[in-house]
Amino acid sequence: MFLAPFCLLAALTPLAAPTDQPTLPDAQRLFYNAHYEAAAAVTLARRAADDAPDLANDELRSSALLFELRGLLEDRRDKEKALKSCARCADVISDLLAEIHRGQEQARAALQSNRDDNAALFYLGKIDLNYVWLQLGVLGHRTGWDEYWEARRSLDTALAHDPGFVRARLARSWIDYIVDTKMPWGTRWLLGGGDRKQALAEVRKAASADVDVFVHAEAEFALWDMCVRERKLTEATEVARRLAQDFPDNQEVAAFLSRPAQH
Repeated sequence: MFLAPFCLLAALTPLAAPTDQPTLPDAQRLFYNAHYEAAAAVTLARRAADDAPDLANDELRSSALLFELRGLLEDRRDKEKALKSCARCADVISDLLAEIHRGQEQARAALQSNRDDNAALFYLGKIDLNYVWLQLGVLGHRTGWDEYWEARRSLDTALAHDPGFVRARLARSWIDYIVDTKMPWGTRWLLGGGDRKQALAEVRKAASADVDVFVHAEAEFALWDMCVRERKLTEATEVARRLAQDFPDNQEVAAFLSRPAQH
């Protein structure tokens, strides 16, 4: 998707004093405006200021790096050739793998202390999925099955504890959607099955929930993405218009809305 210089942070969150530090909402705002490189830089700056365990920061940084990498390789069908010609991809992949491993270790340590820690269950599942999307979706490697099953179990456990956990519901819906739409029948069965219609219904429900602004953003972007995949372009356009109001710097949303067929 899109990149932007780290200096964009200054325009969003001017520092009042030298001791001020960027916040997680600063990074989230950059992320949902599709400034992935900048969002990753902010999360790294937050860690430099305070290296205490912070799974929310780890998950967001891994997501930002994943989307940054996806943008670097976008529209290149020969992934192996694209990776060889991409000057920045090796460093982004290295940073992303390190971030994923860090997050997994932090989440697993939290669950060793408290196996019912719902936040840790969610973040472990979400970070595991970032690894799966990296391997299967971006790099085209047929690996990541251990992480897939760990993610599925973690998210199911989190939802058993709290069925109203919107972010866990969104992540679980993506599993159902991708398994149903991208895997052959035999593989779908081996992966526990999926349901594209139920996934879309769950995402619509999440997008209408009364939740934090950035959780709502995650739900709206998921709904937009699924509607585009399903060729439900009228609904996708309605969602994109809402997103454009909330995140006017997001050039991917703007590009979608600028296509004549979307009006």
